[in-house]
Amino acid sequence: MSQKLEVWQRGPLPEFIAVLQPIAHALSQAREEINEYMFEFPIELLWLRPAGMASTGFHLQHLSGVLDRVFTYAKAEKLSDFQFEQLAEEGKDSASGYKAEDLVNRFSEQVDLALQQLKVTDESTLSDFRGVGRAGLPSTVIGLLFHAAEHTMRHVGQLMVTVAVVKNRGI
Repeated sequence: MSQKLEVWQRGPLPEFIAVLQPIAHALSQAREEINEYMFEFPIELLWLRPAGMASTGFHLQHLSGVLDRVFTYAKAEKLSDFQFEQLAEEGKDSASGYKAEDLVNRFSEQVDLALQQLKVTDESTLSDFRGVGRAGLPSTVIGLLFHAAEHTMRHVGQLMVTVAVVKNRGI
């Protein structure tokens, strides 16, 4: 039986410098897994919170939002009013009116934007200081990009468990 290889096992992705390959691999892998797990996901399960934990809808909103915000900080930019509005919307459950496919598409588009930014990231800037948030917490370009990848994969894992639980009505 043939098993599908993970993105990192398929070799280097063209147009990404070597040091950013793991980030590009992780974001690409996250998109594949989310598309697979969310295929034909019923809207009535989107905002269920098994054992009081975060809903599938929250994870999808948060995945997109964190990628957007962290990559904004990596460019040494401040968050826009729209980004703050999206942050405030995360976890508002069914009040948002989204369908699962809307949130999956939003995440996929955010991955596209992140990958485009990775492609043009100058290796000489990776250790440059970047302030995070209003407090300007200390980080670097590579620190932010790495955090975006690991945070994404953490929430993908949580989303996968949540999806399995709510689909099997183990709430």
